[in-house]
Amino acid sequence: MRSGAAPSARRRRLAAVAAGALTAAMLATVATTVGAVEPRPGADRSGQEARTAQEAGAARKSRTAQAAPAAAAAACGEGSYQAEAVKSGSTWTARRGGSTVYTGSSMRDAMQAAIGSLTPNRSSKERVVVWGSGSISAGTRVSLPSNTAIDVCGTIDVTGSGSGDQAPIYSRGATNVEVGHLTVTGRPLYGIFMRNVSNVVLGQIDMRVSGGLGVRIDNHGDRSVRSRNIRIDNVYVSGTSNHGVETYGVDGLTIGTVTARNVGYSGLLLNDTINATVGKVDADNTATGTGYAAFRMANRNGRVGSSYPTNIRVGEVIARGGGRGVFCVSESGGAVIDRVTLTNTGNNAILIENCYNVTIASQGGTVSGGGEVRLAARSDFPGNRDITLQNLTLSNTSLRESPCGTNITYRNLTLNNTSRNTC
Repeated sequence: MRSGAAPSARRRRLAAVAAGALTAAMLATVATTVGAVEPRPGADRSGQEARTAQEAGAARKSRTAQAAPAAAAAACGEGSYQAEAVKSGSTWTARRGGSTVYTGSSMRDAMQAAIGSLTPNRSSKERVVVWGSGSISAGTRVSLPSNTAIDVCGTIDVTGSGSGDQAPIYSRGATNVEVGHLTVTGRPLYGIFMRNVSNVVLGQIDMRVSGGLGVRIDNHGDRSVRSRNIRIDNVYVSGTSNHGVETYGVDGLTIGTVTARNVGYSGLLLNDTINATVGKVDADNTATGTGYAAFRMANRNGRVGSSYPTNIRVGEVIARGGGRGVFCVSESGGAVIDRVTLTNTGNNAILIENCYNVTIASQGGTVSGGGEVRLAARSDFPGNRDITLQNLTLSNTSLRESPCGTNITYRNLTLNNTSRNTC
């Protein structure tokens, strides 16, 4: 199989017949081509190729250099795959090669049938492509077992109600799982839910919903074993009633960009997560009227054993309006945030509460208006220790430390119409 970016002529052929080979980015994660088929000419795509190519291009431009993979993202459906689910009119058909494994009206059943047609007990990743848009009940899920990649070249609209850990894309106890492209609307309980997983790639994820939680990856099936090696390239999430992206109990996390708009709780929340690199969190009107934040670290996030070595690295946090901007709480730490731009937050622009070894604005930043910058502590945990705020311009706000912490450093701060009450 050929690797590398496709030339322009081949791109034109892909648009005409929906065919192509894997790009270098997909080759890195799709290890098998046994039984592979190419995109089918003449199938009803409803203009999806043009939309997904445009979205992929926009996503590539929005990526930050700190954590995004070096290779550009492939367009949805580009390259070889082993099975497909195709919508034509109101009928869904799932195929593997020349064999039809499902025909009917259910998008969910077609997707699951295509996944089920992959090689049993496979030891390397096989891929399913979904062509078309449809609806899935909030009370159901599409489950991804180990060694499965899926590209959804269409929109999943989540309808109805449900309970528990249901999600259009779900995986539990699996390894080597990939979601290349996914667009979700409606009101899911979760857009993506993964528990006790490892070696996961989430590519270009777009969730414009009216409730629920966007992406959650945790280890709560067995908290003695962390979910490991999670890569999230680019997530756009709006309208959730809960968090945009949340991790809990993860070791090894790489995130390119999380863009959060009008999210009920945190844009990005890291709980008990270690060895994480985040390129950018860009949040508008996130966590309004709550104690959450555009970017929040909680529940011993960054704690390795009993100490807090620097292992959480964030390139940039942008917060406009909403609740808090940056919030570190409940014995979290080991974090460096390079740059912040925090504007008119409705609650604390920055709140550091019972945290250890945290540096904010190692490369610079601004706080303009909004709630105060506060170093605080609750009595049930040890107070702040080894905190550095530096290279910040604070305008029309206040800076307060109460109670006093240990080894707190304020360096190169410019205060414009800003009061200061520190130890």
